[in-house]
Amino acid sequence: MGILTNKIDFIGFITVQRANPNGDPINGNQPRTNYDNYGEISDVCIKRKVRNRLQDMKEKIVVMSDERNDDGYDSIRSRVEGNPTMEKILKMKEKEANRTRLFADEACKIWIDVRAFGQVFALKKGTNVDAVSVGVRGPVSIHTAVSLDPVLTTSMQITKSVNGEPGDKKGSDTMGMKHRVEFGLYKLVGSINVQLAEKTGFSEADAEKIKKALVTLFENDASSARPEGSIEMSRFYWIQHDNKTGRLSSAKVHRSMYTEKKDNVELPRKFEDYIINDEFLRKTDGITIEMYEDGMLKNDGL
Repeated sequence: MGILTNKIDFIGFITVQRANPNGDPINGNQPRTNYDNYGEISDVCIKRKVRNRLQDMKEKIVVMSDERNDDGYDSIRSRVEGNPTMEKILKMKEKEANRTRLFADEACKIWIDVRAFGQVFALKKGTNVDAVSVGVRGPVSIHTAVSLDPVLTTSMQITKSVNGEPGDKKGSDTMGMKHRVEFGLYKLVGSINVQLAEKTGFSEADAEKIKKALVTLFENDASSARPEGSIEMSRFYWIQHDNKTGRLSSAKVHRSMYTEKKDNVELPRKFEDYIINDEFLRKTDGITIEMYEDGMLKNDGL
């Protein structure tokens, strides 16, 4: 498969049941909400999960969390210097012609998250290398996911029944707090820009991998705050246009798919309490849609 040639938009609906989808570190790790109490999952959080899924597919990524480190490098710099080609470019003089372009091009070839999301490389001057400041703009953009309705968050007090260190003067029943969203359906949207894909070398095959990562976003992602099965991508739309710029703007595509609660449902408690209306997109010429439910393809190219 060659470089991506057609614009892609995507829309996903994430169901959260008694879990913390994205804790806010400046608010005691409570689930993120905006001022109107709508739940949020940050784009950074979503990209982290996409990277994790790509890593599960044995793809090379440069922004790797320490807990999932599989190459022995403890930083972006060591990961860059550990690649022979990148190390050679780093040793070029800072003012040498094409150094920045060569660095960016090679980084895109090696790491899928660089050619997908872009990356800012700001590396200080080392013993044998000049400083590097290179920015790459990636074609894949992902918005913050927002719940369709305000969410109810609850907290419970928990205890640790054993001391962490011998001779600890604190009692073994140390108190803590755990927070969760009782229920929320979050809408995730994003797009893939062909013009930027041409610059980073993002291919049709890469797009398929990003799609697979998004459809299976919460696989292999369980934790105490997110028990297995408490978060899932309940429905996902992969929307491909028949040209580079798209039949519609991404904003219009994302707005056109609207939701409403079913009759007699005041407080939604499950995905099935909503009606998702995708009729407008299905009637738009030059657009093909793949719809996935619970990770399974339900219709192909409608």
